[in-house]
Amino acid sequence: MKLQLTALLVCCSIAIYAQPFVFPVLPEQGKSVQSLIPTHWQVIDSVSGDLNHDHVKDLALVLEFYRPIKERRAYGDNEMEIITEIQRPRILAIYFRRSASGTYKLVTQNNNFILRAEEGGAMGDPLRPVMIDSNQLVLSFEGGSNWRWKLNYSFKYQNKNWQLTQANNYAYHNGSGEMNDKQYDFINSTRKVVTGQVSNEEAENETFQQPLNIPAPRTFESFKKPWTWEIRKDEFL
Repeated sequence: MKLQLTALLVCCSIAIYAQPFVFPVLPEQGKSVQSLIPTHWQVIDSVSGDLNHDHVKDLALVLEFYRPIKERRAYGDNEMEIITEIQRPRILAIYFRRSASGTYKLVTQNNNFILRAEEGGAMGDPLRPVMIDSNQLVLSFEGGSNWRWKLNYSFKYQNKNWQLTQANNYAYHNGSGEMNDKQYDFINSTRKVVTGQVSNEEAENETFQQPLNIPAPRTFESFKKPWTWEIRKDEFL
């Protein structure tokens, strides 16, 4: 009897794990952070600050699932290249608050943009602390091996959407110190590039700036995840 029961439990377990993974729909509102977290998910980063210019601290959370699953992720080309990876899914959740003691109300649930722990290369988990600066949400990642990269994205909430206002793609060689720093300003439509050595003073490196022609500003809906926007020929952001 015990053998049959054990076999039944194993079969049930396999059946459960064989089900296709589905992201949860986050609670529309809640009085506490804990009330916003679905079962089997945990908060791995959070930040509070004013994101909608009402002088009340809002909330941004990064949630992670408790175990790895098979997940299809955009890679390289936002539309064409999709790969399957075994990793723990992550969610970016943004909640607005009308008063300092009021209820958190869900504004954004994004299941794609936050890089997973395995997507940083030899440096490990690429996620860096989420920040709120000048009413904008700043998402940062870092990874690589000999050539290392740092990516920063600033999103501003306007017209009920999150518009990418600035971005930074910084790369350097861990041995030689060679570096290049691409800075994108989508408000003023400029692209600034700094090349040289990490150890140099700013004046010793070469800098040039040029217009940046982007048909439409990117948002969370049109920007799948880091490294998937070919902003110029062979130049990904």
